[in-house]
Amino acid sequence: MNKQKLKELNKSVAPYAKPDNKRAVKQLINTVLPFLILWYLAYQSLSISVWLAIPTAMLAGGFVIRLFIIFHDCTHQSFTNHKKANRIIGTITGIITLFPFEKWKREHNVHHATSGNLDKRGTGDIWAMTIDEYLASSFWGRLKYRLYRNPIVMFGLGPIFLFLVANRFNDKGVKRKEKMNTYLTNVTIAGIYALLIWAIGWEAFLIVNLPILYVSGVLGIWLFYVQHQFEDSYYEHDDEWEFVRAAVDGSSFYKLPKVLQWVSGNIGYHHVHHLSPRVPNYNLQDAHDSTPPLQHVTTITLKTSLESIRFRLYDTNNKTFVSFKDVKHLLKDSSAIDRAKAMMNTSTPSFQDE
Repeated sequence: MNKQKLKELNKSVAPYAKPDNKRAVKQLINTVLPFLILWYLAYQSLSISVWLAIPTAMLAGGFVIRLFIIFHDCTHQSFTNHKKANRIIGTITGIITLFPFEKWKREHNVHHATSGNLDKRGTGDIWAMTIDEYLASSFWGRLKYRLYRNPIVMFGLGPIFLFLVANRFNDKGVKRKEKMNTYLTNVTIAGIYALLIWAIGWEAFLIVNLPILYVSGVLGIWLFYVQHQFEDSYYEHDDEWEFVRAAVDGSSFYKLPKVLQWVSGNIGYHHVHHLSPRVPNYNLQDAHDSTPPLQHVTTITLKTSLESIRFRLYDTNNKTFVSFKDVKHLLKDSSAIDRAKAMMNTSTPSFQDE
């Protein structure tokens, strides 16, 4: 696909980058209401059996994913056509999903502006090392990265770190507006949780709420992971990086069963979203279906997406992801390590330096 055709894609999806307030309200109703009902049913199920309450809570966790997509659209000002409404809805859904609106909006906008850029990684993305960076790292640097990319750590401890640490503290040097929004989110969450614990008891609260948060956290990280970490994903250095190509070639089409597509707010059409972040989630499929070139991007399914677990390092020479096993032999090749270190002297910092 040449540059001209890539530019034409933006024009093709432009008609879909228009919020529809009626559809937004409908989505709020069919998301918030089922979530609250399932939360209440999970609590009521405790009088019958904990093992009935937990699966019900896990179903509610699915609706937290859908709430997060609404939150996500609000950060792009694409959910409704009112800026203030987006901020209010985004802040409220952020409280439910444990994400501060202003902080995540800034980080996520950086992600969109740098996705696939090898020289601008590190904000709002899942870190991916190149082979050269991995070889040039110290033993401890490689160990740190291997732990970070371990599925048990990423999907097991990842949600805990995200909810309890990353989302709760402001970064240095951010604007007052962002700081205050984070404080407001934290205080409101603490108040709501304290009220629920007072009303139903801490044991019931934990049995109901922990499965909801953990399931939504794991699924959220998974969705974000697989839509950028596929075998032939796009990565280039800054002087060759192109926004449209990064959107189309660096974001997959995650073709999910209809029920999961609905629950995940159409985020599987990630290539459309990265091409035009102002397209609301309820228009993503329409934009995809009406734009033939977008139907030929990398498509993954539930089955094939599982393969992404083994994609750990990016091969800049062959433009593909590889596994740790694929480069194991290079760790025994001193000349390969020396070449990698020489490359890194004029490149970006490796993972151990982050």
